[in-house]
Amino acid sequence: EFRHARFKQWRRSKVGMGTGPTSGDVLLNLPGSGHSSMKSILYEALGKATRVQIISAYFLPTWRIRRDLQRVIRRGGRVQIILAGKSDVALSQSATRSLYRKLLKAGVEIYEYQPQILHAKLYLIDDQVYVGSANLDKRSLSINYELLVRTAEPSAVQGGRDIFADILGRSQGITLAEWKKARSLWTRLAEKLAYLFLVHLDPYIARQQLKMLR
Repeated sequence: EFRHARFKQWRRSKVGMGTGPTSGDVLLNLPGSGHSSMKSILYEALGKATRVQIISAYFLPTWRIRRDLQRVIRRGGRVQIILAGKSDVALSQSATRSLYRKLLKAGVEIYEYQPQILHAKLYLIDDQVYVGSANLDKRSLSINYELLVRTAEPSAVQGGRDIFADILGRSQGITLAEWKKARSLWTRLAEKLAYLFLVHLDPYIARQQLKMLR
């Protein structure tokens, strides 16, 4: 309860990092608050973006985020997403892969990091970089305690792009034709079931557990 209260107080303070050339914002998500400023700010940024680069260990974004990523492409922009080629949570990876077909069909570029398990979270949206603990999934955006630091400081943004390029160089690109050919009926079914569990059942259970702790 103490940690919850302290976190809530910190969130209300709208923590920032000054107004100088290295200024930025701390974006927080607080379970049970009824509102996620982190999610709202990401929605706003993606809603007008023309260049998006994402590294996410666990990627199960909301319907709105998926829609906005596709709209970036329709605006003539580019979306590149690096996801886990190897994962310590097989169920999450299966659920994520159930989204590949529609995203690839829309023109989103998807890559899977190959050398080892991926745990990085890095988001580059136009001229801003976001880094922190939050994945683009329902738990991070609506349930868990999470933090992202956002800044438009040019050297930080360039540093983020350099990191993205380095990880991209060690990732395997996924093409729509190859992906469709490689998926058996049973594989697709398992992926859909994994998606339904993690997007609907798991958040419901987590919220019920949160209510019991209050």
